[in-house]
Amino acid sequence: MAKRKRLTPARPDYLEDNRPVPGPTSMFSADTPRAAPPVAQVAGATAAQAALEELSGELRAARAEGRLVQDLPLESIEETYLVRDRLAADDADMEALKESLKARGQQTPIEVVELAEGRYGLISGWRRMSALRALAAETGEARFDTVRAFLRQPQSASDAYVAMVEENEIRVGLSYYERARIVARAAEQGVYPDEAAALRGLFASASRAKRSKIGSFISIYHALDDHLRFASAIPERLGLSIAKVLKEQAQAASLIAKALQKAEPQSGESEISALTRVLNSLGSNGVKPPAAEVPGKETFGSIQLKQSRNGAQVTLSGEGLSEAFLAELKAWLHARGT
Repeated sequence: MAKRKRLTPARPDYLEDNRPVPGPTSMFSADTPRAAPPVAQVAGATAAQAALEELSGELRAARAEGRLVQDLPLESIEETYLVRDRLAADDADMEALKESLKARGQQTPIEVVELAEGRYGLISGWRRMSALRALAAETGEARFDTVRAFLRQPQSASDAYVAMVEENEIRVGLSYYERARIVARAAEQGVYPDEAAALRGLFASASRAKRSKIGSFISIYHALDDHLRFASAIPERLGLSIAKVLKEQAQAASLIAKALQKAEPQSGESEISALTRVLNSLGSNGVKPPAAEVPGKETFGSIQLKQSRNGAQVTLSGEGLSEAFLAELKAWLHARGT
């Protein structure tokens, strides 16, 4: 009978070194980092790159479409890019705006167009720009050295002028003289072929009656712009009377200019008085002073103002009564009361 040979147990370290082989528990412990599979790594990197490109594209589109608010240095803005429609800012209004900017910061961005590398042309927001410049000079605070702005890309110069006019009509409202002046200046600059086209283009949303009144004030601009000191203060009724006299009497412009030169008015009220006197001397029926007008309704862009007959009550209504507008109104009232 053959002798059986006893087999020895297999040696676990036969092909390995003497280091212990990790068991099932230690192999998957929390201390052992687990690398993601190569496919997962590639997929993750691709997704991150796609998300970054999508975000970059959205930012570029927002900037190009004027939806991205940017902080720009005040010194990089050229205010003379367009002929401004507003002649001057009321001192009380400007102080109220400055108080609002100091208390709450700039709530509404201005609108600019990119001219060259680092330079921008102002489309709308002249009052905010002026207030920020004044605050920067008065306080020396760095927060007033920049202005928040939307970058616009108007298709033509006329689009830029329309944007400027519409923004001012909505926020504060232009006087009839300022409206007439920007119509005439836009035509002079070649933005429109003539004043009739400029009037239709800049005030396309205005009623026919309103455009007719603006057209009447254009004759005042041509005849008396060099002689008027407070042209934006001329009320509607007085301006229409001046336009009528200028149309009917050939020597009216010369006589009115001489009367203004002699009066040397130092305020809007004194200039209105001088104009009223000379018109009374020229007109057969005379011209009633603007103060005699009966209070009633008046529209400033998208805001309607209604005054009671005795003038003791004023009601504001309309879509333009935004939080920013009400804040500026409160700041202005506060400034007047101090």
